[in-house]
Amino acid sequence: MDQQRPVAAITGASSGIGVVFARRLAARGYDLLLIARRKERLDALGAELSRAHGAACQSLVADLASDADVAGVAERLRSEPRLALLVNNAGFGLHGRFFSTPVEDQERMHRVHVMATVKLTHAALREMVARDSGAIVNVASVAAYVRSSGSASYCATKSWMTVFTEALHLELKGLGSRVRVQALCPGYTHTEFHDAMGSDKTHVGASLWLNADTVVEASLRGLERGKLFVVPGFGYKLATAIVPKLPAGLRVWLELRNPQSKARV
Repeated sequence: MDQQRPVAAITGASSGIGVVFARRLAARGYDLLLIARRKERLDALGAELSRAHGAACQSLVADLASDADVAGVAERLRSEPRLALLVNNAGFGLHGRFFSTPVEDQERMHRVHVMATVKLTHAALREMVARDSGAIVNVASVAAYVRSSGSASYCATKSWMTVFTEALHLELKGLGSRVRVQALCPGYTHTEFHDAMGSDKTHVGASLWLNADTVVEASLRGLERGKLFVVPGFGYKLATAIVPKLPAGLRVWLELRNPQSKARV
């Protein structure tokens, strides 16, 4: 790796939003730590970005539900003096109501969305704060603000990510640190995410779907401007601004009428 180039670490880098982050950041002059379970995809992406942009890419094969794998990634982050950006993007959804899906799957989700984010963020921030530079993007979701049945753990963990990111922001600002954090909260996005969970996408109107390029562009633009929360898409901005401010009874009434709540079984 070129010792003059900044390094970005991206979890969930083998598909979807993670791949787009990798391509955009390589084009901006970053070397990359690509983190996911599928080595062949990581290696192929790394080779593509090396040819196209001269980026040095390292594949870190890891299952972020595994304590040992997370520890290995955290150690790699701690040992990288040029780490300038961490994107905590790895995540997945489950199809089915909380009590009718295996508890092991629910626990896995909490490990990936919460505990991996905690440990990798901690590893990255210690060095970033010491250097007074760097940034972390936590990929949350509109589901942090507008909940639906059939997504109990997903909504809870993504809500946690937004609160965690805000609290980190307060700590950093209290120190006068120039390190930035962001909670990226996309809505429905065209990736492999919904296919992997076997979700029926027909109940979602075409106008609600975003593409991953739009999401990543909004995130990077927001990062340059120091925005704590980034919600791509006007409709989603409106929903996340209004729904949380409604009286709880009215908010829950509306969430019960969400087509997604009726679609999940």
